[in-house]
Amino acid sequence: MDTITIKLVLNSIVFSIVGILILLCTYFIIEKITPENTWKEISQNKNTALAIIVGAFIIGISMIISAAIHG
Repeated sequence: MDTITIKLVLNSIVFSIVGILILLCTYFIIEKITPENTWKEISQNKNTALAIIVGAFIIGISMIISAAIHG
């Protein structure tokens, strides 16, 4: 059984932060590319279809980032 060390914990924290930053960057890139403000469409106009697409996008990008970090 592997022991948990400070190095392993710090690596997990660093990779988690890097993954979240990459996810946020890709979200803002998509936000700039699309003609409408997606968050405004989802929250104010209650666009359910767009909310599903954005959710699927976030899950997909998260899986790609996870696979890239895990190796």
